[in-house]
Amino acid sequence: MAFVLVVDDDPGIVRLVRSYLEQAGFRVESAYDGATARRLIRRERPDLVILDLMLPDEDGFEIARSLRSDPATASLPIIMLTARVDDTDRIVGLELGADDYIVKPFNPREVVARVKAVLRRVSGGTVRNRLEQGSLVLDLDGHQAWLGGNELELTPTEFALLSLFMRYPGHAFTRAELLEQGLGYAATGLERTIDSHIKNLRKKLEHDPAAPVIETVYGVGYRLRTV
Repeated sequence: MAFVLVVDDDPGIVRLVRSYLEQAGFRVESAYDGATARRLIRRERPDLVILDLMLPDEDGFEIARSLRSDPATASLPIIMLTARVDDTDRIVGLELGADDYIVKPFNPREVVARVKAVLRRVSGGTVRNRLEQGSLVLDLDGHQAWLGGNELELTPTEFALLSLFMRYPGHAFTRAELLEQGLGYAATGLERTIDSHIKNLRKKLEHDPAAPVIETVYGVGYRLRTV
């Protein structure tokens, strides 16, 4: 699963971009100023940064320039996101080493497509949608799962539920939400069938201490706790 850092001082834009990227299978973190962005880049090592040019403490050009001058981040893919429409800004951004440039307002689906395209270019091939938590890896394109390097035999329902949990670790889902968001349908009276699927998933994960744990949240439902 590719990790994208979204840097923008507009919370609405961050929520929008983050939501679409997470739906596409990306892990996403956010920063609202340059100092936080620099700290997260050093600590978390994202696979790609979406960088707004107009930040409260410094502009994105300076951040991009410093990233390109540091050997540890020189190859980090950068997509610049800005309200500026001046061609000069676009040229400067690209000359600084930005991999792409998106002007606001934008279609969030286009942002997702640009992210995928940049990652394909830098990886030299096709980027597969993967989710990883501890020793557990899900390949969303190939519909395969591995635990500690060993392939898991999951039913389609188990795979769908586990992928939802892994997209939002720590989030407590009700049984109705798991039915609707994980399995794609809502039907009253079927919520308790989720319990059986969770029981089976737990059995398949319990053999590896590095696997995430599906916890019961009493009065609510279930959540994924990472180890």
